[in-house]
Formats: sequence, C-alpha cells, structure tokens
Amino acid sequence: MDNSAQKVLFVNSEIFPYLPENHISRIGRYLPQGIQEKKKEIRAFMPRYGCIGDRTHQLHEVIRLSGMNIIIDDVDRPLVIKVGSIAAARIQVYFIDNEDYFRRKHVYFDGKGKFFKDNGERAVFFARGVMETVKKLRWAPDIIHCHGWISHLLPLYLKKAYKDDPIFSQSKIVLSLYGDTPTEKFSKTFHQTALFGAIKPKDTLLGPDASGLDLARVAVRYSDGVILGSEDVHPDLARFAGRMDIPILNYDAASFEDGSYIDAYNAFYDKL
Repeated sequence: MDNSAQKVLFVNSEIFPYLPENHISRIGRYLPQGIQEKKKEIRAFMPRYGCIGDRTHQLHEVIRLSGMNIIIDDVDRPLVIKVGSIAAARIQVYFIDNEDYFRRKHVYFDGKGKFFKDNGERAVFFARGVMETVKKLRWAPDIIHCHGWISHLLPLYLKKAYKDDPIFSQSKIVLSLYGDTPTEKFSKTFHQTALFGAIKPKDTLLGPDASGLDLARVAVRYSDGVILGSEDVHPDLARFAGRMDIPILNYDAASFEDGSYIDAYNAFYDKL
C-alpha cells in the first residue's frame, strides 16, 4: 500500500505573478506545479491583497465558498473567496479576501514603511479563512505546507482548534521558514486575538509584546517538519527549529538553481 502523501495544501503569502517575482513568490508559483506533476492533488491559497487586480488577473468570486463570517474581537468579518488560474501551470489559486483587511494597496507596510497595526488580525483572518474554506471544499489534505509569516497561525490552529475535525485528522504540517519573518511587534492585544476555539494562552506563550519572531516560534512548535527555505532565515529561528524533535530540511541553494528542490520537498512530505 502506498503511504506517501497524495493531497498537498499550499498556504502561501506570495505567489508569482500575483505579486512581484522573488524567492518566496517563485516557490509559491513553481512548487505546486511541480508537486502536481508528480501526480499529487494540490490546492493553493494566498491573501487577496489590494494590489492584486481582479480584472488584471481574471479573479472571480466563488459564491458557494463565500458568505461565512469570521468573528475577530467580537466583530463579524465577512469572508470572501476568489479564484484565479495560472494557465501555464494548470493550477487554480484560491484567494482569501476581506474589505477591511486586504483591500489596501500595500501588503504589510504602509507607504511610509510602517508595519500595519492590524497585521496580527490579518494573520488570524487568513489562517481561519483557509481552514474554513478547505472544510467547505470537503478536501482532506495529507500535507499542509505553510509559506510566509502570515501563514504562521496555521500549525497552532490545526493542532489545537481543528484536531478533531475529520477533514484535518490525518493532516501533517510542513513549515517553510524564510527571511520575511517580521521583527516588528503586533498590537498589544494580538496574543488574545489569536486565541480561538479551545486554544488557551498556555498554548501560545505569546504576550502583549509579541513579535513576528515569537509567532514563528509558535508555528515551529506545532509543525511536523520544518524546511529552511532561504539563506536569510533569522538565526534564532533556525536554532529554535533545530532544538525541536522534528525533521528539518536545510536550505540548499543549488537545488533552487536546478529545480531539484521540488524532488527534495516531495520526498520530505512522504517521510512525515
């Protein structure tokens, strides 16, 4: 019997061509295609930032998936799901959208370079939006691969809030760490806003001065495997991951030059 992973959910902060081409967005573009070409089923998600034009990228709302509300700090936040296609890759991308969180023209920093005060809330909405949408799709992933700091609540939510849901009961979390982890602090209430379902403060160990690095440590703690996805991963995070009793795949620059990282990632999934 084949025990390898057959369904892989990619939760991305960036995917080219929806955002400018860089190391993370290239992985977001080419890794799902490569894994699909290895006969695995894939789904890919990212936020629908305001700089992503619906007309330019031919995005359209998926009515049957939209319509849910996600409550954050006692406020109902409508969840809108859009979808776009990368024809050359033969993959669809699902976009998590909300008027308040993702319609601004800048991604994480305003025009003056200041970290958005509600970035923590945006991460909460994105993570919960992905999980609820996958439930509606009734598609049970074997692997959930998180890329980019805005996905860093997914491991916690999977292991603590969705662990008894049959859609996710067999899912394993792979976390790719990059140099995008913000050192800036979230709002003073983020450590409370991040709590959801049965999650308790002791599960996060976050405080009122929580930063992106603190959130990344939470993500590592609840992951089943960690990939050092770039050469500029914060050294404290790399050391922290190394102390965990979980598989680690180290960064290999040459594998990104020749594309062989896709084979390495595929083998990593199958070993979990």
